[in-house]
Amino acid sequence: MRILLAGATGAVGTPLTRALLETGHEVVALTRRRGGAPPGTAELVGDALDRDRLLAAVRGMTAEAVIHQLTALKKAPMRHRDLAATNRLRTEGTANLLAAARALGARRFVTQSNLFGYGYGNLGEHVLTERDTFGQGGYGRFDQHIAALRSTEQQTFHAEGIDGVALRYGAFYGARGDHTIAMLKQGKLPVPQGGPISLVHVEDAAAATVAALEHGRGGEAYNIVDNEPAPWRDFFRTAAAHLGAPPPKSLPGWVLRPIPLLHAVMTGSYRLSNAKAAAELGWTPSMPTFREGIAAIRA
Repeated sequence: MRILLAGATGAVGTPLTRALLETGHEVVALTRRRGGAPPGTAELVGDALDRDRLLAAVRGMTAEAVIHQLTALKKAPMRHRDLAATNRLRTEGTANLLAAARALGARRFVTQSNLFGYGYGNLGEHVLTERDTFGQGGYGRFDQHIAALRSTEQQTFHAEGIDGVALRYGAFYGARGDHTIAMLKQGKLPVPQGGPISLVHVEDAAAATVAALEHGRGGEAYNIVDNEPAPWRDFFRTAAAHLGAPPPKSLPGWVLRPIPLLHAVMTGSYRLSNAKAAAELGWTPSMPTFREGIAAIRA
């Protein structure tokens, strides 16, 4: 299958590019500058936020699928403004990439969503499935981020002539150059007590994306998470031991309240089920818990 991949050099895009190539797909990487495409891919210079430039770039080309993995995040977002550019990529960027998909004659479109579309903060002990409410406001300033996730999903599901699939990833870890791991090694990552959060190693996220491309049902969303939600405190303590770093210091959760996104992510409770992805995509995480995933992180 010939695939236009937007976000080929990102946290998921990097292992995804490799996984697509290894399974025999042809990858055309969208990049804003020449020479920015990963090895083994064809290069397409364009900008997902510039519709005219993007449509000019794809003129005369064909592809069978488009995958949207674009974000504007270099490290974990801490404040609301840190997600502004990514929200544009999820709203305007999705619209423009869908227009490009139609111009290419693509019939498949896979977009990146995530667990925070279910809400921010303490979501309780209920294990969330794709049948639970997603994209509903009521979280104050967090609503802008939830709306952007809802937008990319709804645009994808309702695009005429396209089978669109949304992947609701858990919190990513395992990417090369992870800023939080660097801070942990330096003993600069205090961790508050919080509830469990559903995680997914980026290699497993990539494998799930290939499975969704090949087997996902149009108009459907899939939770892409590992098997065991875990508190960040357990995650980072285990990571510190594996990396030979000092154990992270504890701090009360209220200390993070002036940093709203970080506070919500670190102290909230987010439990998701991956049963639908297992049943319909044939995907199960190769790293079923954070312990196996941390063991795969290079010191």
